[in-house]
Amino acid sequence: MPRILGVDIPREKRIDASLPYLYGIGRFTAKQVLADAKIDPSRRAKDLSDEEIAKITGIIQNNYLIEGDLRRDMNQNIRRHMDMGSYRGVRHRKGLPVRGQRTKTNARTRKGKKPIIQAKSSAAPAGKK
Repeated sequence: MPRILGVDIPREKRIDASLPYLYGIGRFTAKQVLADAKIDPSRRAKDLSDEEIAKITGIIQNNYLIEGDLRRDMNQNIRRHMDMGSYRGVRHRKGLPVRGQRTKTNARTRKGKKPIIQAKSSAAPAGKK
């Protein structure tokens, strides 16, 4: 498997479909990187030479935030909102949807499993004797 920036990309897939295995690289960005590197997107990842992999790696390192740096940057942004106490930060802190979705129904992914409320068993009223 070719390794690009510490991530194994699939050998048998086309290079434009295997680059999105890197966190922060999507289909569009992969095509841009390959155009900058002057590599045919229809080639398989196993057919790339070491020089071509080095060229792709250099372009990605110089122009894009990916993997650990991107994850750290995103977490810092979320933490900044939480520290400011903004509306978005409060929603993150409470684990609720952040971008205006409804929560009366749906939102199960963010809110978690619905809590089970046990019905109170009504004991039979004591009869008078």
